[in-house]
Amino acid sequence: MMKEIIRENYLVEVEEAELYVDNEARGRSGHMSHAMTEFAPNCFIDFNANNSACRCKGHSQFGTIEYRISRDSGKSYSEVYELPLSRKLLWDGMYTMSIEKAVTCDDGTIIAFCLKNTQYSSICCEPWSLPFIIKSEDEGMTWGEPENFTEYRGRVYDAVYHEGIVYALMFCNQDFLGEKPEHVYRLYTSRDNGKTFEECCVLPFDYFKRAYGSLLFDAKGVLHAYVYNEQDELNLDHAISNDNGKTWTLLEPCYVAKGMRNPQTAFIDGVYILHGRGLDWGGLVVYTSEDGYIWDEGTVIAEKRALAYYSNNINLKDEKGNFLLIQYSAPYAEDYRVNVMHQKLRIKRESQ
Repeated sequence: MMKEIIRENYLVEVEEAELYVDNEARGRSGHMSHAMTEFAPNCFIDFNANNSACRCKGHSQFGTIEYRISRDSGKSYSEVYELPLSRKLLWDGMYTMSIEKAVTCDDGTIIAFCLKNTQYSSICCEPWSLPFIIKSEDEGMTWGEPENFTEYRGRVYDAVYHEGIVYALMFCNQDFLGEKPEHVYRLYTSRDNGKTFEECCVLPFDYFKRAYGSLLFDAKGVLHAYVYNEQDELNLDHAISNDNGKTWTLLEPCYVAKGMRNPQTAFIDGVYILHGRGLDWGGLVVYTSEDGYIWDEGTVIAEKRALAYYSNNINLKDEKGNFLLIQYSAPYAEDYRVNVMHQKLRIKRESQ
């Protein structure tokens, strides 16, 4: 059933969710690794995790990475491909991997930002090792060797490609929450399609009890960064840059009435979208805004309370017009086992 988010100047149509990966049928799980990127008009690569449903009751990164390719804006998909590196790491017995984000450069290079997870902790996650990238130059058919781009351990929480530059937001910390002054957010950039990266800056966020992060270029070219604060889950730390990430201004936090964990952002047809898990495992929540600073009261679009709803998004277009495809993990059992779902959002205005 379609849901509608009614606002003064626009309407958000939320189409009925579709099952993308049926982990329940195959006795698996799949938190995280929801990266997607469009490599040609209407063509995109879509990753998912194929993880154990037993270890940590399904909330684990113990498994491999799969992906499919769509060439018709998600109407149909290719066969399932398994990323060879993910199987090698799993079989070697020391690490597994996740793919947090992916971008496509103007020359067609796909860059996937990967997290190296230890197998020695039950959740197969912390302490994190050095993040790395892998690249494909043939639309995801083959992948190059892993490449390090930083000297710091941690996790890349977001990556965007804007006007020929790759931007990657990394939290330099081996564990989930910041505890020490050296646990900072660093911005890395590449101006040569991922061949080299350089540290652009350290963002001005407080480190203590922070985690997650999202980047967003607004309609005026201002770069926004949003960070989760475990001490205050109703307010996201917020900073902006007017010079493509070189310098930043720390602003008042963004109020999010239903909470926001693992924030993901997007801009579509003049409207800003923020989505992620709500307060106290409160389902998948979508917020809208006309400026990226002030957000509405939020709408729950997947209501079951669970330790799930890790998500990502991609802007696409079909015969109906532009839409935002949101991919997220959704519970299929009372514990932490999840399927992977797709949901489309469209913006409608009175003139349409």
